[in-house]
Amino acid sequence: MIKAILWDNDGLLVDTERVYYEANRQALLRAGVQLTKQQFSDISLRQGLSPLELARRRGWKTDQIAALRQERDAYYLALLRQGVYVLPGVEMTLRALRGKARMGIVTSAQRVHFDAMHARSGLSPHFEFVITREDFARGKPAPDGYREGLRRLGVGPKECLAVEDSERGLVSAAAAGLRCIVVPNAESAGGNFSRALAVLPNMSHLLAHIDCYSG
Repeated sequence: MIKAILWDNDGLLVDTERVYYEANRQALLRAGVQLTKQQFSDISLRQGLSPLELARRRGWKTDQIAALRQERDAYYLALLRQGVYVLPGVEMTLRALRGKARMGIVTSAQRVHFDAMHARSGLSPHFEFVITREDFARGKPAPDGYREGLRRLGVGPKECLAVEDSERGLVSAAAAGLRCIVVPNAESAGGNFSRALAVLPNMSHLLAHIDCYSG
């Protein structure tokens, strides 16, 4: 039986992957790199690497990339503050699960970006906690974030389910010993999801795959 659910955020709860792609695309233009959506999906959503590494391949130094990252992050924040929308079926699913399973978020987003995403989403009350990039050492696909989630919940991996949208997220959850359901989006759909408990076309199918109980 499932006691708890740990959720990814970007591209699963809110539509931010395309915004993050645009922020990286604009930043990389300064390095003479034309970032494609396929490159973004492969580098970021499958491998869990920064698209800005493409600038390094053009000879940019570490300090130059750090400055480029700051510019990228500031632009991304400005885009998020213009508003993002909650993905279809998310609110209904969270309402149905609230009180039946303990829930938290494990995201690779920085806290400032997460707060901007959810300033008007109305989703925060559904979750006990949010673990952002500042809360663990290694980002996805490493298992650190999910291990921290299990620690905060005080449950074992067999008592907890992960819900993800990307290959890097699935690998992260599996490495922490969690079963994982994947709900891909347009940007992450090309990933390898062979290790998933289920791969669903959209969030409205999720409830049928979760057997949880109150407590």
